[in-house]
Parts: sequence; structure tokens; C-alpha cells
Amino acid sequence: MFAFLTGVLEEKDNNIAVINCNGVGFEVNVSDTTIYELPNIGEMATIYTYMAVREDAITLFGFASREEKSAFLKLTSVSGIGGKMAIVILSAMPVADLIEAIVTENIRLLSSIKGLGKKTAERLVVELKNSFDDLQLSMLSPRNASTNSSAIEEAIDTLVAMGLTRFDATSVVKNVAVTNDTAEDIVKKSLRNMNK
Repeated sequence: MFAFLTGVLEEKDNNIAVINCNGVGFEVNVSDTTIYELPNIGEMATIYTYMAVREDAITLFGFASREEKSAFLKLTSVSGIGGKMAIVILSAMPVADLIEAIVTENIRLLSSIKGLGKKTAERLVVELKNSFDDLQLSMLSPRNASTNSSAIEEAIDTLVAMGLTRFDATSVVKNVAVTNDTAEDIVKKSLRNMNK
């Protein structure tokens, strides 16, 4: 019903953003990615939206990009994944990494997302593996395409154990990992990159 909202950002916290559109405040459920990409409070913001209507509630979900909204819609098409769980998944990793995890059938990474069990992760892969179009597949980073995926997973797990969120760990690792890096190399590069 609503394709997007543009207005003054009144609040952003705990996966909720409030957008003031001509005196009406819309409370929108958003991912950590969207929270991070929103401007400062008091500034103009545009959020792409999806309105979920149920018998007992109407919920507005918001996204920083069309790609994130598209990923949300694909996620919620899978049995057992509702809007709130889709937001949790999108908060755990960037959309490109989510697509890569699904396409490469990385059940281990997907099931490490809080609240997403192994069976649901497997269902996600089965139902969505072939559903991404060329534009979405082009989001995958060619720089890291041939990097050892187990080294990347191990590096991400190590950084999470050191206190980073899975989203932050995944983002920094994807920026530094190159072909033939070991997990140790990736962790060292990630820590150096974060200290710049």
C-alpha cells in the first residue's frame, strides 16, 4: 500500500524508526542496516516500505534500499519466516552476503543467525536458491568470489567471539578478504582495518 515514506526522522532505536510525514508519525520496523544508513534525527529521510496486515495487527517495515526490501519479500515468502524474523536476518548481514550464503548453500552461516534454526535455514536455501535475478547476483563481490569460504566463516566467528556483531564482522571481513587468505590473515587485516 505504501511504497515509501519521506519525512523528518524523529526517532531511530532498537530496530524502530519514526518518520514524521506532514504531522503524522509512522513507526517503522527496520533492520540494523537501515538504522545505520538513516540520517541524523531531525533530518529528512526516505524509507522504502512494506505494510503487513494481519487479523490482529498492521505493521510497517522499512528499508534503506530497494534491494533490502526485495530480500525481505523473498525471506517472508518462506514458510516459518515472518516479518520480524526477516528483519533479524537482514540485521545479521548485508543483503549481498545473505544472497551469497543462500546461493552457496551456507547452512552453517545462516543457522548461526539468532532465532534461525538449521531446518529453517535449509528451507530458506531450498526455496530461495534459484530465486535471485541477475541484478541481485551481481551484488556479490567478485573480489572475494574465490576466497576460501570456510576461512571467511572462521574469521567472522572469531571476530564475533571478540565482541563484534555478526553484521559488523561480516562487513569488515568482506572488505579485506582476498583469494587464498587464511582465517588468521583475514582476522589480522580486519583488526588493522578497524583501527584506521
